[in-house]
Amino acid sequence: MKTRITDLLHIEYPIIQGGMAWVADASLASAVSNAGGLGIISSIYGGAEAVREEIRKCKKLTDKPFGVNIMLQDRFAEEVAKIVIEEKVPVVTTGAGSPAKYMPAWLEAGIKVIPVVAAAALAIRMERIGACAIIAEGAESGGHIGEMNTMALVPQICDAVSVPVIAAGGIADGRGLAAAFMLGAEAVQCGTCFLVAEECTIHDNYKQKVLKAAGTDTAVTGKTLGHPVRAIKSPFTRNFAELEKNPNSTPEEIMAFGAGSLRKAAREGNEAEGSFMAGQSAGLANSIRPAKEIIDNMVHQAEEIMAKFAL
Repeated sequence: MKTRITDLLHIEYPIIQGGMAWVADASLASAVSNAGGLGIISSIYGGAEAVREEIRKCKKLTDKPFGVNIMLQDRFAEEVAKIVIEEKVPVVTTGAGSPAKYMPAWLEAGIKVIPVVAAAALAIRMERIGACAIIAEGAESGGHIGEMNTMALVPQICDAVSVPVIAAGGIADGRGLAAAFMLGAEAVQCGTCFLVAEECTIHDNYKQKVLKAAGTDTAVTGKTLGHPVRAIKSPFTRNFAELEKNPNSTPEEIMAFGAGSLRKAAREGNEAEGSFMAGQSAGLANSIRPAKEIIDNMVHQAEEIMAKFAL
């Protein structure tokens, strides 16, 4: 299962773990990397120095490549952009904006930059400024999402750029991996299935919600703010939706209501005020397993499917 992505990132399998805020730490990232994929540490983890600490922990837990995801609108983004250079992180994935201002320094440092995009036009711009690959993320994903679904988005981005494309959104097993290959992608990024990995350190309440969720148990809020987010249905998502419907609610009030909600879910398990972000593939995440088992099963299932159809 070798592709341009496995060669580019020096990984065994074309599987990348999503850089989920308040979720993707050294424990999960190192487990994914040790299993042959590419583990990712989130830059949203209590400040820039906390991210540095997670990077150093990860280096002690694995000698395999790993990366850091930087949310470019975060207030610590500029600091983390320097830290990944100082710590010699080999891969950076980005979201929530353009990494153009950081690209020269990252590329000079030999960092492989892979932006997450939700439209072909943005993918073209990212390739022009030096991205070595593109993550095409469909609206089935958990967390912040775009408008297009994976099935339509991935082939359009594959047609638009010459760098390899990584499919994301609704992919949680070997069927999704095989389908991504058929759409033209050369790897997948998965988030929701790793929420229930043994090495994922989120609160047990969060894991249990993912385990119990069916495919229809997620909701999208934040559309009125221009920042749609998919999460498991809960009192929080219902209250958020009611605020959005209320003509008397101001954007500032809605934003304030949602502030810190992911941290409350991931670190505290707060069922009343927490946003338990997860994708539509939550219906496929039905047992707690080591990250290695998740990856091995995904690869073996994909290989069986491709062999069956002589793909």
